[in-house]
Amino acid sequence: MSPETQLVTSFLIFLVLLGAGMAVPFAIAIPGVVYLFLQGGFVSLKALGLVSWGSMDSFTLTAIPLFILMAEIMQFSGLSFRIYRGLARVVTYLPGGLLQTNIVGSALFAAISGSSVATAASIGGVALPQLLGRRYNRRLSAGSLAAGGTLGILFPPSLAMIVYGSFTETSVAKLFMAGLIPGVLLTLMFMTYIGIRATVGRVVEQGGDERVEPGGWLSAVSDVLPFALLISATMGSIYGGIATPTEAAACGVVCASFIAVIWGELNWRRFIGAMHRTVRIVGNLMFIVYSAYIYAYAIGMAGVGATVTSWLVSLELTRLQFFGCLFVLYTIMGCLIESVGMIVITVPLLFPVLPKYGIDPLWFGVLLVIFVELGQVSPPIGINLFVIQSIWDGKLSDVVMGSIPFHIIMLIFLAILMLCPQLALWLPMHFGSRFH
Repeated sequence: MSPETQLVTSFLIFLVLLGAGMAVPFAIAIPGVVYLFLQGGFVSLKALGLVSWGSMDSFTLTAIPLFILMAEIMQFSGLSFRIYRGLARVVTYLPGGLLQTNIVGSALFAAISGSSVATAASIGGVALPQLLGRRYNRRLSAGSLAAGGTLGILFPPSLAMIVYGSFTETSVAKLFMAGLIPGVLLTLMFMTYIGIRATVGRVVEQGGDERVEPGGWLSAVSDVLPFALLISATMGSIYGGIATPTEAAACGVVCASFIAVIWGELNWRRFIGAMHRTVRIVGNLMFIVYSAYIYAYAIGMAGVGATVTSWLVSLELTRLQFFGCLFVLYTIMGCLIESVGMIVITVPLLFPVLPKYGIDPLWFGVLLVIFVELGQVSPPIGINLFVIQSIWDGKLSDVVMGSIPFHIIMLIFLAILMLCPQLALWLPMHFGSRFH
């Protein structure tokens, strides 16, 4: 059996296991082990010990559990509700009211969660009762939350970018910088669409109330200030070259704990709850990464990476056609797998191809994240759509229909970013010289 046939066979095993309902880490690990066995029999399995140590002994990956713990502390202490309440009092003056808060809140919460699903679930859990109580358009409400959740893997500290950086040995700090301007622009495009919708037609059903009681600027600032201080200290230390992402995440956990005690409702019981939830989330993510390293090792051992690179180059695809193929790939995978899973499966195969197309690794990292975002809100079965549907009493069809305009906006933004790579590369080029 040729290496290419073995690769296809192992990938089919992965799809079958995933379709049968097996957890993603096992669905990745089993084909990887099978692939190793096909390559060298039982002798090749002896390398699993070294792969296990080498894959998890990573200073870069240490940032993931720390950033997740920071987000969970904020969540368990009730500060996420205060952030949403403070933002609602500020943006209630914009056309669209609380719908604008969904986007801004998702963008800001993304700066501590780093996860698309976590952002959608956290902001959705806080926002949906208020949206439905004020009788906002159900489709637009659900769509704004599903789309806003995707910002969680574009804004720093993006867990997806951390994983991408660890697999490709690309500077995580520069990746964070590269995602900042695209994240802000995409957020503004979402807000502009909501503003236009609110201007040309009603976004609140008959008898509903679009506005939120302002409550004063001082009250809004007191709700948002702790969060702003936390993010400024954490991200500022990274961008200033003072700390690595891992060191900044560790400091962020300490700062988040103090802030949650002073401004939130953090006690020992809630802190233990945040720790428990962090362990569950990190265990799942790290198992996915570990499984992907096994699969990547098997591919490298068989020399399939070079074969795939040669095959893709032989197709003589243009850069646009190459990106088109990626769009189809991630749209399909986004229906089945969370963002980190998509990246760890595909990056080892795709990254060696980039030099052939003259694609900058930082630019590709941002494009990859947007491809993943598109996959997670792709109608009708993107994973973020199910996250929103699971936390409200509406129909999945409402979530799907509400997300379509935002999906189109993301496609437009993706085209803009392809035409203007400097949107992602300008900050790393001018301010990233201190990073490696």
